[in-house]
Amino acid sequence: MTRHSQRSVDVEAPPDVLFAYLDDHARLSAHMSKRSWMMAGSSMALELDAAEGRAVASRIRLSGQVLGIKLRVDEVITERNPSQRKVWKTTSEPRLLIIGRYRMGFEIEPRMTGSHLTVFIDYALPETFPARWLGRILGRLYAQWCTSRMANDAAMHFAAQ
Repeated sequence: MTRHSQRSVDVEAPPDVLFAYLDDHARLSAHMSKRSWMMAGSSMALELDAAEGRAVASRIRLSGQVLGIKLRVDEVITERNPSQRKVWKTTSEPRLLIIGRYRMGFEIEPRMTGSHLTVFIDYALPETFPARWLGRILGRLYAQWCTSRMANDAAMHFAAQ
């Protein structure tokens, strides 16, 4: 995976509370579950296994349609260190329009008045044309949007409390 994007924010919550919030994959992937311009007005459905993405080896699937094209990505949790770090990656070549395989996660550092959150993604371009071509044009923008949404959504959730 040759490309990288990340977003860091300060969050008004202690690391254990922030981790518990982000450990809920339904919250973490909420930006994919809602219709948005970045999803061309479409959304993706989230499917979780019995561990609900809260254990190493837990499975997650996102599926949906964008512009009439069926999309799907299967992920597995590879690291989970409560209050500090969580990482997941694709298990096969995803059926996405703009990015290919990826490794994604977040890291939390304690601060005097809360936490410092970094959400990151390491990704490859899709393997097939025209998705690879679209990835060259829009991949960076999409990766920045995803990491920013995840980080900013968490910061806004705790700022509103």
